[in-house]
Order: sequence, then C-alpha cells, then structure tokens
Amino acid sequence: MRGRLSTAALGHPVRTLLITYAGSRLLVLLALAVAAHRFQNPAGVGHLEPGLGDMFGLWDATWYRDIALHGYPVPAPIDPRTGTMTYSAWAFFPLLPWILTPLTRVGLPFVASAVVLDLLLGGVATVLVWRLFRGPAAPALDPVRERLALVAAALWCLHPATTVLLQPYTEALAAALLTGAVLLVMRRRYVGAGVLALALGLTRAVAPALGLVVLVHLAARWRAEVAVGARPLAGGRLGAAFLLVATAVSGVLWPAIVGVRTGVPNAFFAIQANWGQRPEDGPFVAWVRWAWQSRGALGVVTLLLCVVAYVALVLGRHGRWLSVEVRALALAYPLYLLAVVRPITSMWRFTLLDVPLAALLASVCLRTWRGGSIVPHWVGRAVVVGTALCAGVLWWTSVLWVYLPWGSHPP
Repeated sequence: MRGRLSTAALGHPVRTLLITYAGSRLLVLLALAVAAHRFQNPAGVGHLEPGLGDMFGLWDATWYRDIALHGYPVPAPIDPRTGTMTYSAWAFFPLLPWILTPLTRVGLPFVASAVVLDLLLGGVATVLVWRLFRGPAAPALDPVRERLALVAAALWCLHPATTVLLQPYTEALAAALLTGAVLLVMRRRYVGAGVLALALGLTRAVAPALGLVVLVHLAARWRAEVAVGARPLAGGRLGAAFLLVATAVSGVLWPAIVGVRTGVPNAFFAIQANWGQRPEDGPFVAWVRWAWQSRGALGVVTLLLCVVAYVALVLGRHGRWLSVEVRALALAYPLYLLAVVRPITSMWRFTLLDVPLAALLASVCLRTWRGGSIVPHWVGRAVVVGTALCAGVLWWTSVLWVYLPWGSHPP
C-alpha cells in the first residue's frame, strides 16, 4: 500500500504537492481556530468571544490594509516630542497593497481579497519550490533527486510559520517572486529574472541575497564555458547585464522611492529604526550582542557553532544534490538576515524565504548516513518529520500569531 502511494505521488508530483498544500491550509485553519478559542485574548479582537474570523488580518496586516485603502501618508508622520520620524506605513513595501487596491475600490473586503490572493500565490510558490529543487530543466532525473525534491517542497508547506501564507502578509508573494527569479536565472532567462527582481524590490528586502545568487550563477557559467573553449555568456551578455542592473536597483528601489516621496533621503531607514532595525550599528552586531547578553561567551560560541553547522550542511553531502544557485541562496539569505535583522520573533516567518532549508531537512531525514541513497522506509520518515512540523504550526499560531495590544513578540 505504501509503495503504491509513493509511486502515485512521484508519478504526479504537481498534483501531490497541491494536495499537500491544500492539506496544510486546512491545518492552518485548524491552528487558527484553536488559537482563537483557546489562546486569543478578547482585548486583541474587541469582543468577548474570539472566533476564527478574528484571526485574519492581525499584526502587520493592518498596515497593508491602510496602504491599500488610503495610500502612504505625505508628509511622513513626525514624533512631536523628538522631531524625528515615527512609525508609519512607509516602512512596508507596496506591491501587495498595490495589487489589492483595485479590488478594495470595487467593494471587495481587503482581508478576504488578500487571503484568497495569498492562497493562490502560496500554491504557485510550492510548485516553484519543487521545480527549484528538481533542477533548471525537466529531464528524467535520478530517483534520489525526485524523492528529495518532492518531499522538500511538501515540508516547506509545513514550515512552522506557514500560517502567514494565509494572511495579508507579503511572504506568499515574495516566495513566488524569489523562487521564480532564481529558477529563471538557472534557466538563463535573464530578462525575465530581472523583471521579477524589480518586483521583488517592491515586495521584500531580499535583493542582496538574490544578487549573490546571480553573481554565483554567472561566475559558474563563465568558468564552465571557458573550460570548454566557448565564448563566455555568448548570446546572453545583454540579458546578464540587465539582470545585474535590475538586481542592484531592486535593493535600493523602495528606499529611494520613500526618500523622494517624503523629501527625506534616509526616511525609510529612519522609520524602520522605530522597530529597532538599525543597520548602521554594523553587520551581525545585534546577534553577537544578544548572544553575549543572554549567555555570555557560551552564547556567542553557540551562535557561531550554529552558523558553522548550517554552512556545513549546505556545502556538505546534504546540500550537494542542489544546484549551485540554490546553495548560494541557502547561504546568502540567512547570512543576510543575521547581518541586518536584530534578534526578533519575526525571524521565524523570515526563514520562510530560506526555501533551501526544507531541502536540507529532507536530505537529513530521508538519506542514509553516507548521503548516497534514499532509505527504503523514506515515506515513514517523511511522515514523522511532517508530523513534527504540524505541531510546530500549531505552536507558532497559538503562541505568536495571537494578538495582544500590549504584546511585545510579534510574529
């Protein structure tokens, strides 16, 4: 029976993944219902009987709703006591609310429209994640890669913070754009990848990580073509140049727009500082300081060991089955987060875009200790890991997603 199920799953991978994704959305609804009835404080929803409907549109979704309905405030709000810029919508990227604005103007509710849009985008992202792990083309791949790619994409659907993919947040859109851009880079469709990179620049601050992926890809292609005596980047130099420029522009696009619209060049970063994001302190400083304040030298050593272990997974046998572009993303994105984001509970959902993490997890749980083959009971192992991740979804939704007006640990 188990053999027939695995054969059917591998024979129709897209169908399998969409069914898995649909199941994960039902799990999210269950988690939200449990959170509403057991953990949500009535003060966070404004009445004494919190229900499932109250669990949509919380936290940052209120900012995106204001942007979609009212646009960005001009001039940017100023704190009357300090004379500096205070919390405002300018800290939030515009593409998602821009997409939703036409729907709200014809009378559709913002939250419902956003949930449906993110539901669709999450399904697209799931398939793209699978294609990313499977490879740039679609040849008859070896059984090991086929199984790993399918299980990894399914596990990504069960990321503990996957609840946010069913909320008016940017993770679903960003995941679809990021995986689509990397996949197009792998397929050497540089113009299309550049267009997605520009869209990503209006969605999430991921351009530095994507830029490293592009550089690694172009360097690998250049080296391979020189090795066989071919002209490097033949027929693709203009596209590659556009991709490089688009990726660079993506990294500064929204901060530049904010600076122009508000009349203050550093407005985006000044507003972000209200949430504690201060990149001027230096890369990695916030995490090293946090580790030192938490556990002293032991905390710093533990942090470094975690980073070393993760890098070893990416560069070792468990990451070797992935393409060079995916491995570059696996290193670039989390290191970028450590460099510029302070230690906050939102890091859980930020790691949703570290899609190679699911591939590493799949490899660790499915392969033999030598890493050369899939264990015969791989389906059982995948079910065990998936069950643990389901528990993680329930935990994240019940602990972090519930809203308190005075809460200090946002999702």
